Amino acid sequence: MRLAELADGPELTAVDCATWSTLHAVSARPVPPYDPFFDSNHRPGEYLVATDGQGAILGYLRLASPTPLASNRHVRQIQGLAVLDRARGRGVGRALLRAGCAEARRQGAVRITLRVLGHNTPARALYASEGFTLEGVLPGEFWIGGQYVDDVLMGRPLG
Repeated sequence: MRLAELADGPELTAVDCATWSTLHAVSARPVPPYDPFFDSNHRPGEYLVATDGQGAILGYLRLASPTPLASNRHVRQIQGLAVLDRARGRGVGRALLRAGCAEARRQGAVRITLRVLGHNTPARALYASEGFTLEGVLPGEFWIGGQYVDDVLMGRPLG
């Protein structure tokens, strides 16, 4: 596990493209030419990356403040978690999740939240197994693949 670096942008774009699915994506499938992975709203320091023994990126987790408000500085939000197919089932997602919680604590957060699509049963099970609980549901918040999909809000303390 390590923080992302600016040079990781193209490899992270490849991870995004390889892992895109209506199971978790609310935006259209990415097509070339791809936008830069990092921009003023998505900085390298917000991303934790999991790598293999040769340094190739297997997945990432984005950890950011949910709002710019001072009254919300004690909270971090997971705003993306992706793991390549070849690394799934090997604990990479769980390791990223745990590293994200540890990094949020290091940053002084006392709480962590995330949003997950209602039909993403594998992700919801992973989050629940790591202590995240259901905090709210926005019914039919997204229209994906010809159906309305709930936006599920989950969170946990970082104590």
